[in-house]
Amino acid sequence: MTFSICVHEPYEDDDGEPQHRFGVAVTTRLAGVGTLCPFAGEHGAVATQSLVNVELGRRGLGYLADGLAVEDALEALLNADDGAENRQLHGVDADGSFVFSGAECKPWFGDFDGSDAVAGHYTVAGNLLTGEEVIDEVAAAYEAAAPPGDAGPTDPDGDGPAPLSERLVDALAAGHEAGGDKREELTVQSAALVVEDTEERALDRAFTDLRVDATETPIADLRATYEMAVQGHADAMARYEDAYEEDEMSEASGE
Repeated sequence: MTFSICVHEPYEDDDGEPQHRFGVAVTTRLAGVGTLCPFAGEHGAVATQSLVNVELGRRGLGYLADGLAVEDALEALLNADDGAENRQLHGVDADGSFVFSGAECKPWFGDFDGSDAVAGHYTVAGNLLTGEEVIDEVAAAYEAAAPPGDAGPTDPDGDGPAPLSERLVDALAAGHEAGGDKREELTVQSAALVVEDTEERALDRAFTDLRVDATETPIADLRATYEMAVQGHADAMARYEDAYEEDEMSEASGE
């Protein structure tokens, strides 16, 4: 099952301070992939797939938080995994990337590290695909929209790059249109994305951890979910922003 992309992008925040964003997106011809495959945090992003071992993702993020490089963290986990030859595992941190496809993965399977082509890092992997063109198109779609290294925060209403969540959906769509998962007899599908960054915010955004768990149109539904989440967040901020600012002022003045 499955193809996925992991991304790291360096950028500067509104104060000119260096920051990092990490994202992962995945789709498959099975239900509930968002509970199994994609993992992202403020130290990196990891995707675990093929014969899935969820602990590779969970522990991988833990190792990154402890300061291990992504190559060392994921290699160590695979070395301790008796089923490694059935796994696909890939990921990124702020300094590097890692890709692995075990020899027992089901064809077509493969992976790609495109980190030399962008300011940050990105990796793509897939198995049970119609062919290599699937991950090629995922990579091409991401590279075509990847921001330069000095890009600021993404802003759907500004002149900067589109939000990473949106670009991850676009990358999945490109792979899906190229053939995607070859098991056409399996009509129930799923898709998910997770995006994290290193900025501290008073309010978390509501459109960076999204899943479509069971549908026949996973990419279209993930896109629709993202667009509705963005609109819902904007509506809520417009309605409650004044009240939130008043609460902040009260706290600052000790009232």
